Amino acid sequence: MTLSQLGAFVFVARLGSVKAAARALGVSEPAVSQSLAQLRRHLGDRLIVRSGDRMVLTEGGRRLLGIASQMVALGAEAKAAVRPGPAALRVVLDGVLAEHVAGPLICLFNQRRTMDAAGGVAATAEMPLLLTSRLADVALGPQLCCAGLVSRPVLRCVQIVVGSPHGRRDHWLVGPSGTDPAGDSGRLLRLLRVPESQVRVFANQTAAWQAAAEGAGVAPAAAHLVAHQLRRGDLVAVDTPVTPQAAYWYATTLEPDTRSAAAGTFLTFLTTPAATQVMRTPADGIPRARFRPPVHVSIWS
Repeated sequence: MTLSQLGAFVFVARLGSVKAAARALGVSEPAVSQSLAQLRRHLGDRLIVRSGDRMVLTEGGRRLLGIASQMVALGAEAKAAVRPGPAALRVVLDGVLAEHVAGPLICLFNQRRTMDAAGGVAATAEMPLLLTSRLADVALGPQLCCAGLVSRPVLRCVQIVVGSPHGRRDHWLVGPSGTDPAGDSGRLLRLLRVPESQVRVFANQTAAWQAAAEGAGVAPAAAHLVAHQLRRGDLVAVDTPVTPQAAYWYATTLEPDTRSAAAGTFLTFLTTPAATQVMRTPADGIPRARFRPPVHVSIWS
């Protein structure tokens, strides 16, 4: 029995599918399926089975889940404790923040602190599990209301809808984060009752905004992230019944007595004027030589 096998079981059980678990762990679906199969053989129990369109724990699986969750978390703590070099910080972000803010924000943090920070993309539903499993120290994105976690607002922003001055208004253009029902864009589409047939998903949010500027439809946006396009007139704000809408970006960690020292340091950093400025104007960029691309947090070796 290995940590990888236990991790596969915990993530499938918590997220409800092999596909979701593989995405959260940053590995292939066959790798998750293989680890789960090995654990089943080792323990002599199916642990988790499919019932209709959902996964259901067996009696043995229910008894194992709490223990396995603790073991995965302790394994991550043990690895961090013996890791050589400066303290490591693992940040997971929703798609929009990962695309526009992660690079300059984490780079600025690394310049000012003696630790190595890295960022990865995660859906809102994955974030609590990554935090409680100690596979991430901080989550940036929507507020997470879960036991054992604390969400702190770090930036107030305004959610708007943008489009070309003379473009069509019957198509909604989103990046991958727009498919996250708990994300800002997903919640906005739900409030406006936009039918799925009118939603087009692009490779990233920048591509969605570019298509909107070309007249292909309208797109949700945090106003400060499209400020340049609005000033140039490439995009205009489009009135809807629920926008403009106040929104917040949150930093979520474990409770103070259980979170890592690195997480506490990062929370303090997020309150500084420099960090706020980077989150408000990430388009100003950073020198190329100092940029580190986001990487996915994983327990797999």
